[in-house]
Amino acid sequence: MKLLRSTLLLLLPALLSAFLPGPKARPTLFLIGDSTVKYGNLHAEGALWGWGSLLPAYFDTTRLAIQNYARGGTSSRTFRSLGYWAAVQPLLRPGDFVLLQFGHNDDSPLNDTTVARGTLKGNGEETQDIVNQLTGQPETVHSYGWYLRQFVAEARARGARVVICSLVPRNAWTSGKVNRNSPDYGRWAAAAAQQSGAAFIDLNRLVADHYDQTGEAAVGRTYFTPTDPIHTSEAGARLNAEAVASGIRDTKDLALRKYLRRKPGESGRRLDWLHLPMWWAGHAR
Repeated sequence: MKLLRSTLLLLLPALLSAFLPGPKARPTLFLIGDSTVKYGNLHAEGALWGWGSLLPAYFDTTRLAIQNYARGGTSSRTFRSLGYWAAVQPLLRPGDFVLLQFGHNDDSPLNDTTVARGTLKGNGEETQDIVNQLTGQPETVHSYGWYLRQFVAEARARGARVVICSLVPRNAWTSGKVNRNSPDYGRWAAAAAQQSGAAFIDLNRLVADHYDQTGEAAVGRTYFTPTDPIHTSEAGARLNAEAVASGIRDTKDLALRKYLRRKPGESGRRLDWLHLPMWWAGHAR
């Protein structure tokens, strides 16, 4: 009898685990975009960084996985036409999130022998038929906003929720103010988000406000390198990632908010990203 009782006690955990549900899989946050989201193809990015590589520092990654699928040199058009989005789509599961930022390369030529990655300016349904000089194949080119709406529709069809960000500003100034994209790509991204039911973070405005307060000389010295006005240093990427986290925290009814990491002593208030924290160290890479 003793032997039987001991055997049952040993087997009890295994029997219980067979009938109890297993641990719930973490949802995944998929990042897509251009080189300002992920510079290069490796995690060790060197002197220039995309903000997506530093974003995990602001999330509780024990509850949310983060995968950065951004590709340098892509536009909202070529991220699709080169097959990068097709590689991400099968990975999406109900409850996942897609966070996207395009625009820096959408202003490139529509058709040429070097990049052929531009999109039609705007948010409408207009198209232009071309024979792509790079591929030799016919292609119908759509507007920037149209491509964003397609990302949203296809992600939502797989049960994922989408957040659209306006593009981060470049280190380009006019009369002491950083140039903003609110008249064009920022406005079109906001319209595409509203039309498609996606959340929207005006990342361009958040970062540009900080740049204006910091001043042209200090911004160039702190957040960029002397030879590149587009891609940020690690400090610049950290600023941009902090702004993304702040925008997520301030967006009501966005389920992604609950996965944000809280700083010691923080009780759910918005991140004070104007005073960059140092607690991210050791988590970014």
